[in-house]
Amino acid sequence: MLTMKPNCECCDRDLDPSATDARICSFECTWCAECAKHLDGTCPNCGGSLVQRPARAAALLEAFPASVERAPASHSCPD
Repeated sequence: MLTMKPNCECCDRDLDPSATDARICSFECTWCAECAKHLDGTCPNCGGSLVQRPARAAALLEAFPASVERAPASHSCPD
């Protein structure tokens, strides 16, 4: 099951687990769509492809909540 990290590792923007504006790599490094665009779709942590994170249906969030542990910033945001 995906961890569903609550924030972008670059700009620290909140990412709703039921929205489609997050991008992840195979290691679940997590980025907002805007930062991922500036990263040319490549994770700077592992070199993997950044793809759209699937949304978790709101009805399932109660039984399977998203993580509340914020991901540390691992990359400087583009200017």
